Amino acid sequence: MRLVDLSFPITPHFRWKAESERPATHAAGDPLQSTIMTLSCHAYTHVDAPLHFLPDGRDIAAMPVDQWMGEAAVVDLTHLGANGEVTAKALEERGRHVQPGDIALLRTDWPRKERVDSPRFWSEGPFTGESGCRWLIERGVKAVGYDYPPDFCIRDSIATPRRKPARDEYTTHALFFPVGITVIEYLTNLDQIGAPRCRFIALPLRLEGADGSPVRAVAVLD
Repeated sequence: MRLVDLSFPITPHFRWKAESERPATHAAGDPLQSTIMTLSCHAYTHVDAPLHFLPDGRDIAAMPVDQWMGEAAVVDLTHLGANGEVTAKALEERGRHVQPGDIALLRTDWPRKERVDSPRFWSEGPFTGESGCRWLIERGVKAVGYDYPPDFCIRDSIATPRRKPARDEYTTHALFFPVGITVIEYLTNLDQIGAPRCRFIALPLRLEGADGSPVRAVAVLD
């Protein structure tokens, strides 16, 4: 069995709150070191609960853990460069191995081209188009993971002045959550899987009332 870590390390980032403090340390002579972490539920590699987009959606603690684990299809979209759209045409050409009930992992290798802490990662990344979302819905996947900012409007999060997108501009959220498809955002190292299919695990913390959770996402290969 081979495991591939698909998670970004959590460090300070200009988009997300990720702060740590140590009330007890070895240097201070404490018998046990202890760290308190203040972290956005949507920082780095994470999963979204339906509540993130749907006002009456389930929170992360209410979700079944198998929503983000199971058989996965890795779709090679590395031909896409900056501002490349994930379309139904591209998925039909490169994702015919995607099966109903799969977790679709959309691989663009964008993290290999731009650092996740670089503004260009967010302002010029690939994005998922409406036709691509509808293709995945019709294919019957249960979750979708990305190694790029999934919605075109996310680039507005670093724009000056910052614009607040309309709800339907969050294309993946607006189309996936109402039909029961959930998402795994900001994966990395998808190039290291080296196979079109794998088993995938990304378990969230059981946070009551939370709309998302950081995860340690891994691919499992025989």
